[in-house]
Amino acid sequence: MTVYGFSPSGNCHKVRLLLEQLGHAYRWVETDSSRGATRAPAYLAKNPNGKVPMIELDDGRVLVESNAILCWLADGTSFLPSDPWAQAQALSWMFFEQYSHEPYIAVARFICGWTPADSPRRAGLPVLRQCGHAALRVMERHLASQSWFTGSEYGIADIALHAYTCVAPHGGIVLDAYPALRDWLARVEATPGFVPLPAPDAAAQALIDQST
Repeated sequence: MTVYGFSPSGNCHKVRLLLEQLGHAYRWVETDSSRGATRAPAYLAKNPNGKVPMIELDDGRVLVESNAILCWLADGTSFLPSDPWAQAQALSWMFFEQYSHEPYIAVARFICGWTPADSPRRAGLPVLRQCGHAALRVMERHLASQSWFTGSEYGIADIALHAYTCVAPHGGIVLDAYPALRDWLARVEATPGFVPLPAPDAAAQALIDQST
């Protein structure tokens, strides 16, 4: 299996983390979407949507979209509940992540670290941060009575939500007001085989430091 991904991307790291925790062999092809690698003709021939992550199986089949990849990899494992109701609950959190969480927390982080300091996109940061905090409040409320987002055990909904929550401060969304969420982050990071999201490169980190 080959994984095409951009290492600083939380969406790509979801796939890497699950593969590591499953103990699956894979080849990682660094694909820097911030520099146009996903717009190259050879890449677009495999994924016309021009985004990462993408996995390519040895037989040539391709699967895209991070949470779809997580579901496929986790099928039949402890990372995805077998009970239909518990599975649906896990999926509901993964849909929440892509609709109510990632568009604000991940985008705020990207703007802070991967756009010029004078980018007009920075004018949108206050609204992105406000919406990001709204998503974190929903998570905090859940975690006040539950340990995980994938039913009663750690699994792919936790992987999906951890990816950008752990780096929310990169986008100026601080986590001080969310004690249950911070405890959950620590639990995720203590799971066997956990690997952290790689740190931004020096240029991105400098922009983040200026922006937060």
